[in-house]
Amino acid sequence: MPETEVPYASNEVRLSPREWAWVVALIAGLVYLVPALWTKIEPFRPGPDYRVPFSLGNDYWIYQRLCQQVCDEQKTLVVGDSVVWGHYVASHQTLSHYLNELAGDDRFANLGVDGIHPAAMAGLVEHYGADLSARNVILHCNLLWMSSPKHDLRTEKEFAFNHPRLVPQFVPRIPCYAESFSGRIGTVLGRNLAFFGWANHLRIAYFHNSDLAAWTIEHPYRNPLRAVTLALPLPDEQPSPEPVAEPWTSKQIPKFNPQWVELAESFQWSSFRRTVEILQRRGNRVFVVVGPFNEHMLTKDGLPTYHRRLDGVKALLEAKRIPHYVSPPLSSELYADASHPLSAGYAALAQGLFDDKAFVAFRRVPR
Repeated sequence: MPETEVPYASNEVRLSPREWAWVVALIAGLVYLVPALWTKIEPFRPGPDYRVPFSLGNDYWIYQRLCQQVCDEQKTLVVGDSVVWGHYVASHQTLSHYLNELAGDDRFANLGVDGIHPAAMAGLVEHYGADLSARNVILHCNLLWMSSPKHDLRTEKEFAFNHPRLVPQFVPRIPCYAESFSGRIGTVLGRNLAFFGWANHLRIAYFHNSDLAAWTIEHPYRNPLRAVTLALPLPDEQPSPEPVAEPWTSKQIPKFNPQWVELAESFQWSSFRRTVEILQRRGNRVFVVVGPFNEHMLTKDGLPTYHRRLDGVKALLEAKRIPHYVSPPLSSELYADASHPLSAGYAALAQGLFDDKAFVAFRRVPR
């Protein structure tokens, strides 16, 4: 071989800088276009009383689509955790349903997510709720997330908590969060590239939360393309494990005395305040609903401490001039546990909220 001849292997392909630029442009175009095109292919028509199906609770791409659609319909958005979502009830028995019933129109949309907590909610609104702007937003505040250092994510011991991909990955540090550095980088990239959110959507919605390699090992004779049926789960699918929709007293749940975290030190409370700030910064009118916490489950020693926390929350909301409604305790038999009402409890909560003067004023200012 002459010394001047450049050696090539039989399977080697070499691209010029211009050709590499075309390859990068093509891949970037596909990464951008595929998620957008998928919204035209996959049917998604959330009707009245729609809520994110339980099995799609970690599918933040579908949450993004839901936000976009209900915001386009000019609805008042009810945002919160499993209390808003309706953990023990059907989709037609939730807070948003009874608010619509009282309003006589489909004005309120359920943007609750089962199992979410304030630190995750802040991340959900910030990174996947860009369409939540210039709207009326009802934001639920559940004090249960401040009822112990573990709930507040303050413990040093590592443990698995809900929605870790939504919490801050680097700052502030969450001591009980054990994800690797590469995993955290992947989460940050996934928040900013729709392609990764779309890929995660396919994994959750059609491959039983497994990646493609694991799914093909479990289903060696099935065609992966046939698994993508374009049929999304229904909003009334039961949580797993299926909750017992009975009063807490019939389930022999004991009373308890929570180890409340001080509001000034609470990570969950600061996260809740950050959620309010994000929503207000985007031009939303925010109305906060506090409770209904099941005071009947508290011991005699636990009740005064809870009331002090509740008074502290009310004082801070008033200081920030955030309109709010603090739910009085419902009848004991209307609770399924410490914070979740049963169907009749949601109806009572909606009626109390609907009659509240601050809420009446909030509803009178349309967006």
